[in-house]
Amino acid sequence: MNFFGKRGKEDELEQTIATSLGLPEEQQENLEHDVSLLEDEDGSRNQRLQKVAEREVLSAAEDSVKRLHVIKLGRCPVCGEHLYQHMSASICEACGWHKYDTPKQGKVRVHLRNNSGEVVGARAYLLKSGDCLVMHDDVVIAKIPANAYDWVEYVWRDEEVAQRRVQITGKLKVPCAWCGAETEPNKDGFHMVHVAFGSSQERYCFCSDECLEIFRKTYPARVHRNCYERSCNDCNLCVKRYGDEADEIRTLLKDYIRMKKD
Repeated sequence: MNFFGKRGKEDELEQTIATSLGLPEEQQENLEHDVSLLEDEDGSRNQRLQKVAEREVLSAAEDSVKRLHVIKLGRCPVCGEHLYQHMSASICEACGWHKYDTPKQGKVRVHLRNNSGEVVGARAYLLKSGDCLVMHDDVVIAKIPANAYDWVEYVWRDEEVAQRRVQITGKLKVPCAWCGAETEPNKDGFHMVHVAFGSSQERYCFCSDECLEIFRKTYPARVHRNCYERSCNDCNLCVKRYGDEADEIRTLLKDYIRMKKD
């Protein structure tokens, strides 16, 4: 498709594309200037560049999807080690890779060095250079050099944290490990257990007490006899895949169940 050929409808197309990209004003001016330099009679040059750009975007999208699938499977996209996955963060203790969410309703405080104050905004971006960009009302209000601040504080509202817990538990459509029926955390009889049949910790959910008991009798734990009842925090006999208390997910489910019952 020729977006930048002869004038006419192309002007409307350019405006539509630019709007969908949401470029800042200065970058939009640079784009329009570069496009004017590349214009030719039949628009073939721009068509070729458009196709190159589309291929690059598709390639980047494939890499992104692959990386997200690796994370979803509980592995680090950099070194392949197990991730510690929390409600709003994934952390690799082996290589230091991490990814975390920031509050949408709260705010961020950038604490300046030598107790010289703080910069408050809606969001902060930590750049590769170490500099920090602070945003408020969708505009940059401060660029803080790396040597000018000590740490960044993310202020979460209790309401937003509670809402996230409900949203996440609502997405936990996990089948029962014994009968295959969909489990419901807010129902009596729901169980989530962690047991090691080999060298690593595994997670299983059950829809009822009966399914759990049948599973336990059919598949006794091999690492130690009381693996079904023993807290994972007190055990060092297997490789932990879910961290302390299942990286908050077990606590998350318990809070959700308690909230629904209250």
